[in-house]
Amino acid sequence: MFNLSTLEAIALLLVVAIHAAAGVVTALQLLRKHRRYESLLMPCVLAAVILDAALLVFRGISIKAVPLTSLFDSLILLALTFGVLYLLTKPSVDQVWFGSMMVWAILGMVLVAALVAKPASRPQEVARTPWAVAHASFMILATASIVFAAANAALYLLGSYRLKHKAIAQVLGRIPNMEALVHMHRLGVRAGFILLTVGIVSGLGLALLDTGIVKWLADSKVICIIGAWGLLGAILVVDRFGLLRVKARAYVTIVVFGLILIATIGVTIAGTTQHRFSRADSPASMAPVA
Repeated sequence: MFNLSTLEAIALLLVVAIHAAAGVVTALQLLRKHRRYESLLMPCVLAAVILDAALLVFRGISIKAVPLTSLFDSLILLALTFGVLYLLTKPSVDQVWFGSMMVWAILGMVLVAALVAKPASRPQEVARTPWAVAHASFMILATASIVFAAANAALYLLGSYRLKHKAIAQVLGRIPNMEALVHMHRLGVRAGFILLTVGIVSGLGLALLDTGIVKWLADSKVICIIGAWGLLGAILVVDRFGLLRVKARAYVTIVVFGLILIATIGVTIAGTTQHRFSRADSPASMAPVA
């Protein structure tokens, strides 16, 4: 974090502090079972979204290119996207557990971003092509959709568990009704599959310009992404014929999220992928998506 420029470091510290404060507010709501400070959540998330955008603008200006060449850049953009999604859904889905899951997911993204923060690096020539911009953009949107679907899947499983154990008071008014969770989960899965499909197709186009399809398909990051895409497709096909129970669908979605997490963070930090858009050689300078 402290290798960043002064403006970037200040913006990042403020983003982390604001999201941490929002996380504390949601935790207090759950522990104390009241919503005293809830009015602070949306202003906090809005302020963090604005700072995320400013941070990306600072980095874009420094490299004179779209700032999507590193894990740090992509995590910040993902946090921004998920923050906007929270702001759009909060007025219509106003339950404390839903807001908590969204806030904690964003907090996790910015904390990981802070851990891998590096100065902006010059993009490779291939990263300046329309294929690269489309690929990175669609993969970020797909990841946000999958995180949204996984959050709703986790809430559905939590609600089912509590209802099964007759803890109805811990569900009513705190978790969206089960039908709404199923609907939002299905919406996230469908959007994720479509966006991931476009991201993979644009990745193929990028591979033709850069490493070649065979080397691209053998990359560990790409393998995880294609595995996640295949599972999402299987969910949609089986669900179309009503052959998959909602709980099973929720568990598979969480597995998909796990694969995306491995592809986005795991293989990048471990350095087991050759999927790079920047000139730097460090793992933190790699792109987070396949």
